[in-house]
Amino acid sequence: MTDHGWYDDSEYDEAARQAERATRSGRAAIAGTAGALGCALIALAVVCVGAFAACLYVVMAADH
Repeated sequence: MTDHGWYDDSEYDEAARQAERATRSGRAAIAGTAGALGCALIALAVVCVGAFAACLYVVMAADH
């Protein structure tokens, strides 16, 4: 243990700063992943609607 004095909180402060940085980077990673999944979900919905419209067009065209 280093001899900084009785009231020296520098090690605690450094650990708190590191924890804060880790928390921020973790939240950024979670937000990025959630955003990418949200975009993929929207793209999948658009593809499904397009496929439905194409199927509907084929069924309607077959009647004529």
